[in-house]
Amino acid sequence: MSKLRQQFIAFSVSSGVLKFGEFITKAGRTSPYFFNAGLFNDGKVLGQLADFYAQTLLDSGVEFDMLFGPAYKGITLASATAVALANKGCNVPFAFNRKEAKDHGEGGTIVGAKLQGRVVIIDDVISAGTSVRESVEMIRAAGATPCAVLIALDRMERSGKDGALSVHSAVEEVSQTYGMPVISIGNLDDLLEYISAAGTNPELAQYKDAVAAYRSRYGVK
Repeated sequence: MSKLRQQFIAFSVSSGVLKFGEFITKAGRTSPYFFNAGLFNDGKVLGQLADFYAQTLLDSGVEFDMLFGPAYKGITLASATAVALANKGCNVPFAFNRKEAKDHGEGGTIVGAKLQGRVVIIDDVISAGTSVRESVEMIRAAGATPCAVLIALDRMERSGKDGALSVHSAVEEVSQTYGMPVISIGNLDDLLEYISAAGTNPELAQYKDAVAAYRSRYGVK
């Protein structure tokens, strides 16, 4: 695990965004951990989060011209990441969408810079891939090119229901469907390595076996 990934997992835990216990996921699975990016909800932690997004994007080597944030969480994430990138000497425009078209003023569903060139879609996680599909459609309709998706955490879980699990995760399916990389700041393996490390808080270490079992049952190979 890279230093940046390790710092991100530690930051998520300390911020209360990454919690351990027993949680029901959107897919109906009982998960030993839960990641809620909506809890990055004050100026200080949002600034730190944006720095992780920005550095991960720069380290990826992906060439891009602007950022796009799908409503709703992606709006704040793309905006904050644009600020963090500018602070690192990479000033790029950003845009986001409205859920409903505006019929007065500038109108339309896109707010911010004109969609053009190579566009990175920024969101928190990928579950069913719906927001990515909608984002890709909007970007392509504007004549621009979606070039990557940047998310906070890759759960690395096979999609589908028990008894009909796919061999691929939602992240892998998005990457294959749209022919572009999905970049994550951290993933389930990073999380497991973090709580398994020597010196980890015993309160977290107690969940190691449960997370490992969940990874074994639902994780991609």
